[in-house]
Amino acid sequence: MASLEKWNILQSEMALNHPWCKVRRDKIELPNGEVVDDYFVYVRPDVAIILPITINQEVVFVKQYRHAISDFFIELPAGGFNPEQESGEFAALRELEEETGYVASSVKKIVTFYDKPSKDTNQLHLFIAENVTKIGKRKLDITEEIEVILIPVDKILEKIVKGEICVAGTVAALFLGLKFIK
Repeated sequence: MASLEKWNILQSEMALNHPWCKVRRDKIELPNGEVVDDYFVYVRPDVAIILPITINQEVVFVKQYRHAISDFFIELPAGGFNPEQESGEFAALRELEEETGYVASSVKKIVTFYDKPSKDTNQLHLFIAENVTKIGKRKLDITEEIEVILIPVDKILEKIVKGEICVAGTVAALFLGLKFIK
């Protein structure tokens, strides 16, 4: 059995360096000696995803417009963060309150995973918070218009199967996180 080898980066430069979008262009040499001149990588911030559950065993979701697909999607509260500037736990709690008005006294980290490692640099950090309450104040970003939706825990799988919840990060977070509900 042949052993796998990493690709060799011959040259790397930022092709697009904008606050909302960073794209790196690498010139790489593959293990077989072939050279690829333009391998583009999206340099993205890490994302904190929070699975917030109320005392009534309802999950707090956000429904919002996603421009790339031109449609509305039901997702868990989430947002980008820089791990050198704030912790994932803090980012998860911040995003929960900013997007929904719900707060949690603490969160538990479930897992860190990658979204699309073939083209993206970021990691997704999943947290769970139980007994969340709506006592905070929402603070939406300029591109956010959000409807807060509560869905009973026992209805989540049905919503996924029907395609009502269909964003990969949210679906993965639900399957991973719901196992940890007390």
